Amino acid sequence: MSESPSRAARNQHFSHISAGFIAVLVGYTSSAAVVFQAANAAGATPGQLSSWLWALGIGMGLSCIGLSLATRSPVLTAWSTPGAALLATSLVGVPMAEAIGAFMLASALMTIAGVSGGFERIMRCIPNAVAAAMLAGVLLRFGTSAFGALAADKLLVALMIATFFAARRWLPRYAVPLTLLAGLAVAFAGGAVRMDQVRWQLAAPVWTMPVFSPAAMVGVGVPLFIVTLASQNLPGLAVLRANGYQTPAAPLIGWTGLTGLVLAPFGGFSFNLAAITAAICMSRDADPDPARRYRAAIWAGAFYLATGVFGATVAGLLIAFPQSLILAIAGLALLSTIGNSLATALADEAGRDAALVTFLVTASGLTLFGVGGAFWGLLMGIAITRLQRPRPTR
Repeated sequence: MSESPSRAARNQHFSHISAGFIAVLVGYTSSAAVVFQAANAAGATPGQLSSWLWALGIGMGLSCIGLSLATRSPVLTAWSTPGAALLATSLVGVPMAEAIGAFMLASALMTIAGVSGGFERIMRCIPNAVAAAMLAGVLLRFGTSAFGALAADKLLVALMIATFFAARRWLPRYAVPLTLLAGLAVAFAGGAVRMDQVRWQLAAPVWTMPVFSPAAMVGVGVPLFIVTLASQNLPGLAVLRANGYQTPAAPLIGWTGLTGLVLAPFGGFSFNLAAITAAICMSRDADPDPARRYRAAIWAGAFYLATGVFGATVAGLLIAFPQSLILAIAGLALLSTIGNSLATALADEAGRDAALVTFLVTASGLTLFGVGGAFWGLLMGIAITRLQRPRPTR
């Protein structure tokens, strides 16, 4: 018996909510601590730290919802995790006002890169197979970590894995949310969720007047722009391309840069396209129809807005979950995306060498000059593609 249209719509709606929530959950739990370190390096007060989380949540929420609605593509934005890691070391001894000025410079440069169309020209040089290989390399550690977490928490992770594959067999649309619910049930029953450290309070924005110090702009602002462009926006747009979305790059990069320019005085140090969390909203588990997956990104935006309003409270709540649960749900939610990316990357024998090198370099965790392996993997893949391209016959 075929499923009724109304029931099918409810199922898809639930999968959109689930994918959006898991994307935000993975984003916060995987890198919120790095943002805290960056804020502390700049000497942020508790009020300013709360303002940073407010600005980041509001900025990501509004840009996710606005760009996804405008493009009808699952556009997910995020803060720059490599950028936050850079700030955690480079902001030591830099006054907060000068740090804000550096944030504004980085966002202004990103806005120019998007509006000028230069970023779009760069993306045209990246073959689809290389983009897919880069995505698979970025996500590989999440897939391996899901099964590696068995060593730390056998019962919790084993039950989640069993639930996931059983649901994939009989209830494929509910596989990821049922797996998350099973993990939460075991975690709460075993007392692994640390709710005693959660404090419920609303976040309040704190304005900091920027000071444009040449030393901070050159030493912090320019490196933040380069790291965000290379390690976040390039992979983020490559993920869109690898999943078949030909959304123009200029408005995406331009609007995220402008968002950072507006929210930098409140602590929004950087906004960019997401790659790993975006892949969750682009998977078949989010919606079998690629044309409807943008709704999952809209739900992610709604959850980001909630994290912004409640600031440190929501971040603390997400961090309260056991690490093994986060690793397992992230890896299982991305399993089909990893498989599809590898299939696309290695399908064409002529471009297999370039795709394989891209995959291996990206997955290696290589970092050179503060720029992560995703960028270097793309660079090597493009170089090998051009090197092995057949020469035209005369």
